[in-house]
Amino acid sequence: MTPRPAGPAARPATRGDGSAPVPPGARTPARAAPELLRSVFRRHAAGVAVITAGGERGPAGFTATSLASVSAEPPMLSFGVATGASSWPAIAAAGHIGVHILGEHQRELAATFARSGADRFGPATAWREGPEGVPVLDGVLAWLVGRVVARVPAGDHRVVLAEVVHGDCAGPGRPLLYHQGRFTALRD
Repeated sequence: MTPRPAGPAARPATRGDGSAPVPPGARTPARAAPELLRSVFRRHAAGVAVITAGGERGPAGFTATSLASVSAEPPMLSFGVATGASSWPAIAAAGHIGVHILGEHQRELAATFARSGADRFGPATAWREGPEGVPVLDGVLAWLVGRVVARVPAGDHRVVLAEVVHGDCAGPGRPLLYHQGRFTALRD
Protein backbone atom coordinates (compact mmCIF):
# COMPACT_ATOMS: atom_id res chain seq x y z
CA MET A 1 0.00 0.00 0.00
CA THR A 2 1.37 3.42 -0.94
CA PRO A 3 1.35 5.90 1.95
CA ARG A 4 -0.65 9.09 1.44
CA PRO A 5 1.27 12.34 1.65
CA ALA A 6 0.71 14.40 4.77
CA GLY A 7 -0.05 18.10 4.98
CA PRO A 8 -1.35 20.35 2.21
CA ALA A 9 -0.42 17.86 -0.54
CA ALA A 10 -2.87 15.33 0.99
CA ARG A 11 -5.87 17.62 0.42
CA PRO A 12 -7.12 18.41 -3.08
CA ALA A 13 -7.24 22.10 -3.81
CA THR A 14 -10.70 23.63 -3.72
CA ARG A 15 -12.26 26.05 -6.16
CA GLY A 16 -13.09 29.61 -5.23
CA ASP A 17 -16.62 28.61 -4.19
CA GLY A 18 -15.25 26.04 -1.70
CA SER A 19 -16.32 23.02 -3.73
CA ALA A 20 -13.95 20.24 -4.70
CA PRO A 21 -12.27 20.57 -8.09
CA VAL A 22 -13.42 18.57 -11.08
CA PRO A 23 -10.81 15.86 -11.78
CA PRO A 24 -9.05 16.04 -15.16
CA GLY A 25 -11.24 14.44 -17.85
CA ALA A 26 -14.42 14.66 -15.75
CA ARG A 27 -17.46 16.52 -16.97
CA THR A 28 -18.88 19.56 -15.22
CA PRO A 29 -21.91 18.50 -13.14
CA ALA A 30 -25.31 19.31 -14.62
CA ARG A 31 -27.84 21.34 -12.68
CA ALA A 32 -30.77 19.38 -11.26
CA ALA A 33 -33.64 19.07 -13.75
CA PRO A 34 -36.27 16.44 -14.63
CA GLU A 35 -34.23 15.24 -17.62
CA LEU A 36 -31.11 14.75 -15.45
CA LEU A 37 -33.09 12.60 -13.01
CA ARG A 38 -34.60 10.55 -15.86
CA SER A 39 -31.17 10.09 -17.47
CA VAL A 40 -29.57 8.94 -14.22
CA PHE A 41 -32.35 6.47 -13.42
CA ARG A 42 -32.24 5.00 -16.95
CA ARG A 43 -28.84 3.68 -15.87
CA HIS A 44 -30.32 2.13 -12.70
CA ALA A 45 -31.69 -1.38 -13.29
CA ALA A 46 -34.92 -1.92 -11.38
CA GLY A 47 -37.27 -4.81 -10.79
CA VAL A 48 -40.67 -4.55 -12.45
CA ALA A 49 -43.93 -4.77 -10.52
CA VAL A 50 -47.57 -4.20 -11.33
CA ILE A 51 -49.66 -2.43 -8.69
CA THR A 52 -53.42 -3.14 -8.69
CA ALA A 53 -56.49 -1.93 -6.84
CA GLY A 54 -60.23 -2.38 -7.06
CA GLY A 55 -62.05 0.74 -8.11
CA GLU A 56 -65.55 2.14 -8.61
CA ARG A 57 -65.09 1.72 -12.37
CA GLY A 58 -63.55 -1.74 -12.07
CA PRO A 59 -59.98 -2.86 -11.43
CA ALA A 60 -57.08 -0.46 -12.01
CA GLY A 61 -53.35 -0.98 -12.19
CA PHE A 62 -50.02 0.28 -13.47
CA THR A 63 -46.43 -0.86 -13.99
CA ALA A 64 -44.03 0.35 -11.30
CA THR A 65 -40.27 0.28 -10.84
CA SER A 66 -40.37 2.33 -7.64
CA LEU A 67 -41.29 -0.60 -5.37
CA ALA A 68 -39.29 -0.85 -2.15
CA SER A 69 -39.31 -2.91 1.02
CA VAL A 70 -39.67 -0.50 3.94
CA SER A 71 -39.90 -2.61 7.10
CA ALA A 72 -39.81 -6.28 8.11
CA GLU A 73 -41.67 -5.76 11.39
CA PRO A 74 -44.36 -4.94 10.60
CA PRO A 75 -43.92 -5.98 6.95
CA MET A 76 -44.30 -2.78 4.90
CA LEU A 77 -43.59 -1.69 1.36
CA SER A 78 -43.74 1.52 -0.65
CA PHE A 79 -44.17 2.62 -4.25
CA GLY A 80 -44.63 5.89 -6.10
CA VAL A 81 -47.57 6.78 -8.35
CA ALA A 82 -48.14 9.93 -10.42
CA THR A 83 -51.23 11.86 -9.39
CA GLY A 84 -51.99 12.38 -13.09
CA ALA A 85 -51.99 8.63 -13.81
CA SER A 86 -55.27 7.01 -14.86
CA SER A 87 -54.94 4.53 -11.98
CA TRP A 88 -54.40 7.23 -9.32
CA PRO A 89 -58.10 7.71 -8.44
CA ALA A 90 -58.45 3.98 -7.66
CA ILE A 91 -55.16 3.90 -5.70
CA ALA A 92 -56.16 7.09 -3.85
CA ALA A 93 -59.46 5.55 -2.71
CA ALA A 94 -58.31 1.96 -2.09
CA GLY A 95 -57.99 0.51 1.37
CA HIS A 96 -55.85 -2.34 0.00
CA ILE A 97 -53.54 -2.69 -3.02
CA GLY A 98 -51.93 -5.61 -4.83
CA VAL A 99 -48.22 -5.80 -5.68
CA HIS A 100 -47.09 -8.27 -8.32
CA ILE A 101 -43.43 -9.10 -9.04
CA LEU A 102 -43.16 -9.87 -12.75
CA GLY A 103 -41.02 -12.57 -14.33
CA GLU A 104 -38.85 -12.18 -17.42
CA HIS A 105 -41.57 -14.02 -19.39
CA GLN A 106 -44.02 -11.15 -18.69
CA ARG A 107 -42.64 -8.29 -20.81
CA GLU A 108 -45.94 -7.91 -22.66
CA LEU A 109 -47.90 -7.78 -19.39
CA ALA A 110 -45.52 -5.07 -18.10
CA ALA A 111 -45.94 -3.13 -21.34
CA THR A 112 -49.75 -3.44 -21.18
CA PHE A 113 -49.89 -2.01 -17.65
CA ALA A 114 -47.44 0.76 -18.64
CA ARG A 115 -49.39 1.82 -21.76
CA SER A 116 -51.84 4.67 -21.37
CA GLY A 117 -55.34 3.77 -22.55
CA ALA A 118 -54.65 0.01 -22.68
CA ASP A 119 -57.32 -2.50 -21.63
CA ARG A 120 -55.19 -3.66 -18.72
CA PHE A 121 -57.70 -6.20 -17.38
CA GLY A 122 -58.97 -7.36 -20.78
CA PRO A 123 -59.00 -10.94 -22.11
CA ALA A 124 -55.20 -11.03 -22.53
CA THR A 125 -54.67 -10.52 -18.77
CA ALA A 126 -55.19 -13.54 -16.51
CA TRP A 127 -56.35 -12.35 -13.09
CA ARG A 128 -58.79 -13.09 -10.29
CA GLU A 129 -60.24 -11.31 -7.29
CA GLY A 130 -57.91 -11.97 -4.39
CA PRO A 131 -57.86 -11.22 -0.67
CA GLU A 132 -59.52 -7.96 0.39
CA GLY A 133 -61.12 -7.74 -3.08
CA VAL A 134 -57.80 -6.81 -4.70
CA PRO A 135 -57.17 -7.92 -8.31
CA VAL A 136 -54.40 -10.58 -8.27
CA LEU A 137 -52.53 -11.34 -11.50
CA ASP A 138 -51.87 -14.97 -12.43
CA GLY A 139 -48.46 -16.34 -13.39
CA VAL A 140 -46.35 -13.78 -11.51
CA LEU A 141 -43.22 -14.62 -9.50
CA ALA A 142 -44.79 -13.34 -6.29
CA TRP A 143 -47.68 -11.18 -5.12
CA LEU A 144 -48.62 -9.29 -1.98
CA VAL A 145 -51.76 -7.57 -0.77
CA GLY A 146 -51.16 -4.58 1.46
CA ARG A 147 -53.35 -2.36 3.61
CA VAL A 148 -52.67 1.25 2.67
CA VAL A 149 -51.43 3.15 5.73
CA ALA A 150 -50.27 6.42 4.12
CA ARG A 151 -50.13 8.39 0.89
CA VAL A 152 -47.30 10.89 1.20
CA PRO A 153 -47.15 13.88 -1.21
CA ALA A 154 -43.87 13.93 -3.18
CA GLY A 155 -43.87 16.47 -6.02
CA ASP A 156 -46.25 15.33 -8.77
CA HIS A 157 -46.42 11.85 -7.19
CA ARG A 158 -47.59 10.19 -4.00
CA VAL A 159 -45.49 7.65 -2.14
CA VAL A 160 -47.88 4.96 -0.96
CA LEU A 161 -47.00 2.98 2.18
CA ALA A 162 -48.76 -0.33 2.71
CA GLU A 163 -48.61 -2.99 5.43
CA VAL A 164 -48.50 -6.46 3.90
CA VAL A 165 -51.44 -8.66 4.97
CA HIS A 166 -51.39 -11.53 2.42
CA GLY A 167 -49.08 -12.91 -0.25
CA ASP A 168 -47.56 -15.79 -2.17
CA CYS A 169 -43.97 -16.14 -3.38
CA ALA A 170 -44.21 -19.55 -5.06
CA GLY A 171 -44.12 -18.46 -8.72
CA PRO A 172 -41.29 -19.98 -10.80
CA GLY A 173 -38.85 -18.04 -12.95
CA ARG A 174 -36.49 -15.11 -12.92
CA PRO A 175 -37.37 -11.43 -12.43
CA LEU A 176 -38.10 -8.93 -15.16
CA LEU A 177 -35.94 -5.79 -15.09
CA TYR A 178 -36.27 -2.28 -16.49
CA HIS A 179 -33.04 -0.68 -17.73
CA GLN A 180 -32.17 1.99 -20.31
CA GLY A 181 -35.85 2.51 -21.11
CA ARG A 182 -36.70 -1.10 -21.88
CA PHE A 183 -37.73 -4.35 -20.23
CA THR A 184 -34.90 -6.86 -20.00
CA ALA A 185 -33.71 -9.94 -18.09
CA LEU A 186 -30.82 -10.84 -15.82
CA ARG A 187 -27.67 -12.13 -17.49
CA ASP A 188 -25.49 -14.74 -15.83
